[in-house]
Amino acid sequence: MKDQVVLITGGARRVGATIARAVHGAGARVLIHYRSSEREARALADDLNAVRAGSAAIQSADLLDTRQAPALIDAAIRAFSRLDVLINNASSFYPTPVGSITEAQWDDLMGSNLKGPLFLSQAAAPYLKKSGGLIINMIDIHASRPLKYHLLYCVAKAGLAMLTRSLARELGPQVRVNGIAPGPVLWPETPLEDDLKREIVAKTALKRIGSPDDIARTVLFLAGNAPYITGQIIAVDGGRSI
Repeated sequence: MKDQVVLITGGARRVGATIARAVHGAGARVLIHYRSSEREARALADDLNAVRAGSAAIQSADLLDTRQAPALIDAAIRAFSRLDVLINNASSFYPTPVGSITEAQWDDLMGSNLKGPLFLSQAAAPYLKKSGGLIINMIDIHASRPLKYHLLYCVAKAGLAMLTRSLARELGPQVRVNGIAPGPVLWPETPLEDDLKREIVAKTALKRIGSPDDIARTVLFLAGNAPYITGQIIAVDGGRSI
């Protein structure tokens, strides 16, 4: 990935930061998007630039506001003059039991998990066509296997799965579009009971939790070693989906 330019939404923390370090380690230049995690974004960019000067930049944006999508893409072009990979990683996740769902929750969960990726991909498409680029959408096992009490999140991720396939048809042959569906690689920040964690792990074929590095390695595979793969969603879930 030497000299390729990668934009990662939600790239300041957790899985996003792990992906940023991995693609940077493979030679890419990185634009780290954040919404509220400015301190973490700056610290990560400083670390990456200490390794290779001028190889990382940051940009804030509220992905629920579609007017900010073109500006985020423009930030990558201003910083690095091109765009090769867009990784739609930013996501909201929390329960929305039927009977308590609000329109604000709909706007937030559908916005961060589906609307944001759509409008950001649309804004990025002209630049990705020029570079023969790639879009990677972070989906979820729960796009196809509903998680109780998380109706809106599951619906949004199911939409993102179809968006992935649809974009692959719309943007081919110049742009590849794929998805990654993680299983239990990092517990959500909202607390989960230990019994539920054990139950989730027990449902995997490998009987263990994964790590953000497993997701990052899949990103590297799709970006650097899979030129004939598009419209696919790769489950990185220890076999939970089976």
